[in-house]
Amino acid sequence: MLLAFVLMGSTTVIAQKIKLTEDRLQAVDVSMSLEKIKGKKALRVVKDSTVNEVDEPTFVRINGINFTNGTIEVKVLSRLLKDAPAYARGFIGLAFHINDSNTKYESIYIRPTNGRADDQVRRNHSIQYYSYPNYKFDRLRREAPEKYESYADMALDQWITLRVVVNGSGAKLFLNDNKQPCLVVNDLKHGANASGAIGLWVEIGTEGYFRDLKVHQD
Repeated sequence: MLLAFVLMGSTTVIAQKIKLTEDRLQAVDVSMSLEKIKGKKALRVVKDSTVNEVDEPTFVRINGINFTNGTIEVKVLSRLLKDAPAYARGFIGLAFHINDSNTKYESIYIRPTNGRADDQVRRNHSIQYYSYPNYKFDRLRREAPEKYESYADMALDQWITLRVVVNGSGAKLFLNDNKQPCLVVNDLKHGANASGAIGLWVEIGTEGYFRDLKVHQD
């Protein structure tokens, strides 16, 4: 499988394809393996069961990319593990602006089971932004209800395209071919000058798959 890494310049575009090799990927409290699913090669990622807290740095870090502003796009598919807890939602998403020690980053992820739930409140929690370490989902939901979450149609066991556009202190999430964002964040908690690595993130109970990662730097 190849990762497409695109650097956008003012007059030229330099495209580089990067193989998913051990020197490019770092598993951070997750297990990872290259597998074939639905006829596509993808990276399988599962959170380490010893990590009990939620919204933690549990991702595959992509080495060699220092991302500040631009677009991150990836296709994701999630399933529930056989031993997933009742509150598992198929959590899967992206981390960005990850510092060198993996102790500070931003994240936007989805909860696919919520997208078609019969409970409207759960539907409203289909998409989530959080900032590690100080602004996990529970604090944001408590202090600013609805501001960092939103609804979009989605489901388990289907390929979903996530496209995160970061510009200064703001970020937008687009799903699939939608022209309008499904989530708008105007105050990224690490500020307008944050930069760092990109990560492929999963949460408890998720068997997550990632493919076709593309990065456009502004």
